[in-house]
Amino acid sequence: MLRTMFKSKIHRATVTEADLHYVGSVTVDADLMEAADLLPGELVHIVDIDNGSRLETYVIEGRRGSGVIGINGAAAHLVKPGDLVILISYAQVDDAEARSLRPTVVHVDERNRVVALGSDPSEPVPGSDTRRGPLSTARA
Repeated sequence: MLRTMFKSKIHRATVTEADLHYVGSVTVDADLMEAADLLPGELVHIVDIDNGSRLETYVIEGRRGSGVIGINGAAAHLVKPGDLVILISYAQVDDAEARSLRPTVVHVDERNRVVALGSDPSEPVPGSDTRRGPLSTARA
């Protein structure tokens, strides 16, 4: 049996552009892709913190160091420049690997530069007003 597990996320990234007429996908700065272990063409879910929209698409590599998070195609109706989003990737792994998988959490600043890497999916964003929910427990 394979389990679909949380592999990585880029947390609270700022959308820098949206292009309705682009064929599709999300363009992500190559530095962020590397930090989150994302490959071109990989499936990601995008959650818009500002309006609650959720969608799935695939990743296109953006210029390294640009901070780009570009929403392309029809998704541009749902997600706008300036919105805060979470990009989430998953992995299908066997039961043994699922029990030992440590996800990668990439925290970014307002310019989409990496400020912290971790593995706790509920860790608050360093230097922000975000907080751990009351039902969350820290991982050992």
